[in-house]
Amino acid sequence: MMDAKRRAVLTIALVAVGCGVMAWVEGALRPIYPVKSALKIAVFLGCAGLYVLFSRDFGPLQAFRRPRQIKLTALLAAGVLVFLLGGYLLLSPWLDLSAIPENLAAKEGITRETFPLAAAYITLCNSLLEEYFFRGFAFLALYRAGREKLAWGFSALAFALYHVSITSNWGAPGLIVLMVAGLTAAGLLFNWLDREGSVWPSWLVHMGANLGTNAVGLILFGIL
Repeated sequence: MMDAKRRAVLTIALVAVGCGVMAWVEGALRPIYPVKSALKIAVFLGCAGLYVLFSRDFGPLQAFRRPRQIKLTALLAAGVLVFLLGGYLLLSPWLDLSAIPENLAAKEGITRETFPLAAAYITLCNSLLEEYFFRGFAFLALYRAGREKLAWGFSALAFALYHVSITSNWGAPGLIVLMVAGLTAAGLLFNWLDREGSVWPSWLVHMGANLGTNAVGLILFGIL
């Protein structure tokens, strides 16, 4: 196996490459959502695969093992769902999100007819892909390399900055900074949930968050 320092450097480099490629896809290539999703799967899994190939650290292949505690995580996921959906319903009289469906149609090719399928993919598959890349690969690989503090900070910040390309056209710079800070905090929470070596806990909570936001999307599209 490659020594710990080289494994850490390789991890950071591959995560940066993966995020950079997808930022380019989002900002320059701008394909429709199914194409972007296929590219994301190839890039994220490809980076993790290259890490295993060159480092001979097979830890990322064990990231789906059964966690010790799952009930508390399931309750947390349900709480996140209720918080997001309930918060929207309470604040909806003061929120104007009517432009989001039009933005999704223009940027992603997502329409009222295709949104339910996209929402299902985002909730189930995209959340798992991100948790595997940022936690099962980035966080846990650095952690196993003995870089615990770096593992916590780097993976959470990479998770947040990756989403800048998605949120950068949705508000003022101050709002974007606030969103990145919130996503970094979420990344730290996900790291804590996965600290025993399984991505199942963070995936459940991530699914709860995505389900809440996608439920709002269904309301905005007039489906619910």
